[in-house]
Amino acid sequence: MKVYKNLFGLITSPENLFLAWGMFKRDKRNKPDVMVFERNLEQNIFSLYYDLRNKTYRHGPYKGFWIRDPKQRHIHKASVRDRVLHHAIFSIINPIFEETFIPNSFSCRVGFGTHKGIAVLEGMTRAVAQNGIRPCFVLKCDIKKFFDSVNHDILLEIFRKKIKDENAMGFLTEIVESYTTPTERERERERERVNTAPRKGIPIGNLTSQLFANVYINEFDQFVKHILHIKDYVRYTDDFAIASPSRAYLESLIEPISAFLHNRLGLALHPKKISIRKLHQGIDFLGYLIFPKHRLLRTKTRRRMFAKFKAKVAAYRTGALSEESLMASLQSYLGAMSHADAVQLAEEMKNLIWFVD
Repeated sequence: MKVYKNLFGLITSPENLFLAWGMFKRDKRNKPDVMVFERNLEQNIFSLYYDLRNKTYRHGPYKGFWIRDPKQRHIHKASVRDRVLHHAIFSIINPIFEETFIPNSFSCRVGFGTHKGIAVLEGMTRAVAQNGIRPCFVLKCDIKKFFDSVNHDILLEIFRKKIKDENAMGFLTEIVESYTTPTERERERERERVNTAPRKGIPIGNLTSQLFANVYINEFDQFVKHILHIKDYVRYTDDFAIASPSRAYLESLIEPISAFLHNRLGLALHPKKISIRKLHQGIDFLGYLIFPKHRLLRTKTRRRMFAKFKAKVAAYRTGALSEESLMASLQSYLGAMSHADAVQLAEEMKNLIWFVD
């Protein structure tokens, strides 16, 4: 296994910090906190640089808020200063681990994404079914409360296998441990200054959390591919699917998968989200339904799109939304529909501009 010993200087160099700022600010220039940071950009970047070099850097607190995407999610937003460091770390550390990820891991990777994941699963199911000659079943599972369940000690142990630079590990540890799941039990432990329970959780909202999640669950991917020797496997974050001509074989996988997740990573399958379905029944994955010869949008996805677009059309008619924003939203929804057999739906959405009251 290749190890890396001299990462601290690469991550903390002023050049890398300014490059990280450039990546961070791309679509955030008009955000108030970003504008404040940019007013004294050089001073702020070099202040971060000196704190890192002097090993006095401490990650700041998070600001929490809720979004619906489509389910409700609790987002935790770090300060601009901390997020610049997140980008600096990601630019150096992510390539080290990217080369270890399996090809069928599609979450938060350049050139991958949901649509490629769906296309790969679709191709797998058709290959398994041999164009209808054989049956095809798909086991689909969801890891319960994945982001809240990531164990800090296990995550840092995985990083230490490849990173043999204690200074770099120092601020990786600082970022990992800057957040814990805010349960009442943990709040009590904080008040009493007791630290005996395993620290868990990575915040949805950090760029580094994308890296941490992929590094953590890559342990499971490797188990699936090299220990269980499963060929037809696709994963996107905490959702994964396995295709096979045998229902019995898929049923036999549930126990070893559950045991590995629990024993190695402290994770659990969501008991209500374990399913085995025949291909002709439709495989629900990442917002789409895969059938033997076509693909549809999931009903909930379709309803959500139309409800949101109707609201945008109404806002446009009152002058609360610009035509440019309305058309950008339309193109986004049409783009999603273009990955399914949804020509009629696309026309219906275009017609909303003219016919919604």
